[in-house]
Amino acid sequence: MRLDDYRDDAAVKTVALGDLIDEYGGLIQTGPFGSQLHQRDYTEHGVPVVMPKDIRAGQIDESTVARVSEDKARQLSRHYLKPGSIIFPRRGEIGKCAYVDGYKESFLCGTGCVKIEPPKEILEPQFVYYYLSLPRVVEWLERNAVGTTMPNLNTKIIGRIQLPVLPLHHQRRVVSILSMYDRLIENNRRRIRLLEKAVRLVYKEWFIRLHFPGHEQTAIKDGIPARWDRGPIDDVCRTVGGGTPSTKRPEYWDGDITWIVPSDVTKNDCLVLIGSERRITEKGLLESSATIVPAETILMTSRASVGYFALMDREVCTNQGFINIIPRDAGMTMYLLFNLMSRVNEIRSNAKGTTYPEISKGRFRAMDIVIPEESVVARFADLASDVIRQIRIVKRSTLYLAQARDLLLPRLMSGRIPA
Repeated sequence: MRLDDYRDDAAVKTVALGDLIDEYGGLIQTGPFGSQLHQRDYTEHGVPVVMPKDIRAGQIDESTVARVSEDKARQLSRHYLKPGSIIFPRRGEIGKCAYVDGYKESFLCGTGCVKIEPPKEILEPQFVYYYLSLPRVVEWLERNAVGTTMPNLNTKIIGRIQLPVLPLHHQRRVVSILSMYDRLIENNRRRIRLLEKAVRLVYKEWFIRLHFPGHEQTAIKDGIPARWDRGPIDDVCRTVGGGTPSTKRPEYWDGDITWIVPSDVTKNDCLVLIGSERRITEKGLLESSATIVPAETILMTSRASVGYFALMDREVCTNQGFINIIPRDAGMTMYLLFNLMSRVNEIRSNAKGTTYPEISKGRFRAMDIVIPEESVVARFADLASDVIRQIRIVKRSTLYLAQARDLLLPRLMSGRIPA
């Protein structure tokens, strides 16, 4: 089989990824099985192991990645990622993937993931990554996945993915165009991370180290400044749950009301949430346990993936996987948000359950919180609110860039727009 066999002057022909790998080399390989990698093998430091949860926005999120020792990694050396590898979940959220650059070649493909090493003689790896991100390819994977409760992929299914085999110079030109958008998007994400980090540092300095403005003239009593107080979280906020309209009633769905589920938050890359995957109708809201909460309510995931936070600048409602936190004094919102974000481990330790962990509203309300004097809270609110406004501007810019890139992507792949 020759490269010219894949070309057609009239239209772009496609060939199965598995056939290209059989002819030109490369690899499709699942991560180690559970019998090869146990919970006891994970360590605080060592070689990163990429799991499905670590794949976010086309990248590997190092802040959540687990690790194994160098000795264990050597035993699993066939699972090392290489520059140009593509990794994505083989179960659950199978529609996301990440491209591996040279910096992450020392990472391992973990259990629950699959890696592709495209044959570089005929395929530009990053071109393959962009192609696998196309909505129609994601839809194809979801249709062809096996399993009833959770979609699962295997190497045979992945090998059947049809890829367009364009000349390498065309593939590289497509990559160069799309990469420009990705660089701008990543710059925005980096800016957002720095902005959030700056507020976290101020919070830590003022409210943990107690180096707040005027601390020099403030006496400490029982471990907190004399004019500060302490009490249950229930003293400073209301907590509201959520609900899900019946999915058997189409008149409840595709309306104008933003309806948030935990994955909207866990897949988001910052505190600011702009939209949701699904919306409900007024009828769906009125005839279910879903409840509208005001703009700037602190949305906290409360079951399974516990302790993820988001803010929205409009009224929304959520499903039952949230505790929605409404400060009794709106001026406390920023302090309360960053206080809770600094206590995620404590929040998760209060989550109970056999099937999945869940923190109840009762347990949450009973947690203690330090209540600083009003003037310090107000100064922190001014600072943090200004940063949140900046993040919203940058986040919207990022979404516009992503939308432009995603509009270009299928057109470049099909040749409708010359690369």
